[in-house]
Amino acid sequence: MFSRREPVPFAFVAEADRFRSNVTPPPREKSSAGQIAGRWLLGVTIIAALVGSLVLGMPALTVDHSATDTQQSQASQGH
Repeated sequence: MFSRREPVPFAFVAEADRFRSNVTPPPREKSSAGQIAGRWLLGVTIIAALVGSLVLGMPALTVDHSATDTQQSQASQGH
């Protein structure tokens, strides 16, 4: 349940910050044309979804004052 912390010499911690490995990482693979097209298509799809949600959601977010003024309940008319 409780982790045991063992003392670490300060020199070791300081040395670990500036340690450089002599092993070079493998070179990055070049993206194929299909991968580039897929990323581009994914980006366009996400942007189109955001724009579409704005287009469909804007009418629901607008407040129509003319509709609230013309509608009155029967109780407010005195009937």
